[in-house]
Amino acid sequence: MANKTQSASAFAVRAARAVQVTVGRLRRRIRSVNDAADLTLSQASVLARLSKNGPATASDLAAVEGVRPQSMATTVAALSRLGLVERHPDSEDGRKQRVTLTAPGRERAEGDRAARHAWLSRALEERCTADERRTVVEAMAVLEG
Repeated sequence: MANKTQSASAFAVRAARAVQVTVGRLRRRIRSVNDAADLTLSQASVLARLSKNGPATASDLAAVEGVRPQSMATTVAALSRLGLVERHPDSEDGRKQRVTLTAPGRERAEGDRAARHAWLSRALEERCTADERRTVVEAMAVLEG
């Protein structure tokens, strides 16, 4: 089977690299926007993931976050000490515990999401013309499809 990159034009390969670099930088910048600096990026990411996807085991969180289970256990313990998450026995397998957001954890995750959205909205407003913002929307539609 042929490598799809080899069959792409040189311009398409260059465009793909540019998109990857830009999306990576934007993703890191957006993830760094918090209401306060009291959470690490890992902790903020776990809060966001739990808010979006619901309860999960620490093992599942470690897998999707790409970290060792021991590292995730440390992250979950820190979030628990802050009162942002709690652990409950899994209803299907009592040996496992599911990590859930507390009410303050949910509020924090939603506040962080709103702060990231506000930052990106302001950045687009300040750095782009109306035509450029339309181009961004059109480009996102192309990339989404």
